[in-house]
Amino acid sequence: MNTKLVAASLMLSLPLAFASAGASAKPSCLKGAAVGAVGGHFVGKHPVIGAAVGCAVGRHMSKKQERQQQQAQANAQAQANAQAQANAQAQARNQQINGRR
Repeated sequence: MNTKLVAASLMLSLPLAFASAGASAKPSCLKGAAVGAVGGHFVGKHPVIGAAVGCAVGRHMSKKQERQQQQAQANAQAQANAQAQANAQAQARNQQINGRR
């Protein structure tokens, strides 16, 4: 019986998650909605509310991960630029030293 209720709650809540997410539904929202629907069903028999909250949490976590990836890329680019500048300065110093001899 419980398996049928879980399946029914997923079938009812996932279309709502698709509708609330709009045309560009993110996979993170859909995963969160599915998990939230099941969790909401078992915790308090509220799969739709669980799906909505799960979607919001999934989107939040996805955006957080995207920001961390962008920050890591920016740090890597800054480090590469600093290394290139240090190499250029070292090359200029070597040319000055070789020019004096």
